[in-house]
Amino acid sequence: MRRAVCPGSFDPITNGHLDIIARASRLYDEVYVAVMINKSKKGLFEVEERIDLIRGETADFGNVRVEAFHGLLVD
Repeated sequence: MRRAVCPGSFDPITNGHLDIIARASRLYDEVYVAVMINKSKKGLFEVEERIDLIRGETADFGNVRVEAFHGLLVD
């Protein structure tokens, strides 16, 4: 199984982000969108709002998973 990770703050998610996620969903079996949490930044949207927005925009792809993540991505 081929998997890809698309990390970012996605605050807010843009058409560019969605284009990359859509392209990745056609190339990989599973695409994980890692919504990074940075408590030192004041964002426009709360983490749960960002996750809900991304899930709504990527629901038609079928192979995209959206999860919050904090810390180093490599971990």
